[in-house]
Amino acid sequence: MRGLDERSGKLFSYVDLDRRVPERHPLRAIRAIVNEALAALDGEFQAIYASTGRPSIPPEKLLRALLLQLFHGIRSERQMMERLDFDLSFRWFVGLGIDDAVWDASTFSKNRDRLLDGDIAAQFLAAILAGPRVKRLLSSEHFSVDGTLIEAWCSMKSFRPKGETGADGPGPGGPGGRNAEVNFRGEKRSNETHASTTDPDALLYRKSPGASAKLCYMGHVLMENRNGLVVDAEATRVSGHAERLAALEMVDGVADPDGSRRITIGADKGFDARDFVDELRERQVTPHIAQNQSGRRSAIDGRTTRHPGYAISLRIRKRIEEVFGWVKSSAGQAKTRFRGLPRVRFAFMLTAAAYNLIRLPKLLEAG
Repeated sequence: MRGLDERSGKLFSYVDLDRRVPERHPLRAIRAIVNEALAALDGEFQAIYASTGRPSIPPEKLLRALLLQLFHGIRSERQMMERLDFDLSFRWFVGLGIDDAVWDASTFSKNRDRLLDGDIAAQFLAAILAGPRVKRLLSSEHFSVDGTLIEAWCSMKSFRPKGETGADGPGPGGPGGRNAEVNFRGEKRSNETHASTTDPDALLYRKSPGASAKLCYMGHVLMENRNGLVVDAEATRVSGHAERLAALEMVDGVADPDGSRRITIGADKGFDARDFVDELRERQVTPHIAQNQSGRRSAIDGRTTRHPGYAISLRIRKRIEEVFGWVKSSAGQAKTRFRGLPRVRFAFMLTAAAYNLIRLPKLLEAG
């Protein structure tokens, strides 16, 4: 017989969230890795929270919710809370019961500073890579490095002469609800004379001679070449040397101090600078850097290019663009939603960890 298109309410409901998530759902493998990493950070969480007072929302649940937001490209914490309220798989991943109330979106803002003080994003990325199942997937000898621009969350109208007073708002006789019109034609602006009034850490930078200058930050990634996983990430202010300086710091984290284990670093032509190559060689690191011979002599010579591994590194290093592609498009980091370098750095490093997590289920299954 035909069933009735009606819904009758029930006094009691017994819903097992674990049974609602399919056994082969990718979130199951991801949640196991995330829980293992969060358990390793228990001491760090204990150190940044007071031992007395009213119990807060567990930082583990906040981080799981932020990861879901990155996985699904959700634009804001407010939209994330709306999704968490009705999506059973979200509740299961975060650790909320079917009858538990979701928290207010402002909870993220209030707790983000605490997580920043503990450098939790960097430690979370390291904890994921330190897991026994993940560690065997990583190369310990061959790496690639690169950087990308992250547009700042501020308007070019906020880039004003240093020391200038005056608040944003409509000009005389202008329409309400918007800033005054500004004509920049003929005005010379630079980071030495101007600064953003809404985000002083953001600097004006031009990616190439033909591109427009924007207020932005720079994100840096160190990738291992075996499976293309991110082993280190960093965010800095922009400058002509920011990529190379950040690369040296990240290389120090994977190279042996005594030089007993020689590693290779692949990079594009922007890293072909004599001082950078010399710094790598002093660290017993082989620079597999693409040669830049446009009107000058490359710092990479036959000592490196004659080996077949050089061509392999140049081919594999392009996979780092897959990292930036996902981070900036799917995870929404092409233009950051945060102001100030500490918050931008936290978001970028957590996004790098999320990139590893979405790739690990298939890698672990194949391995």
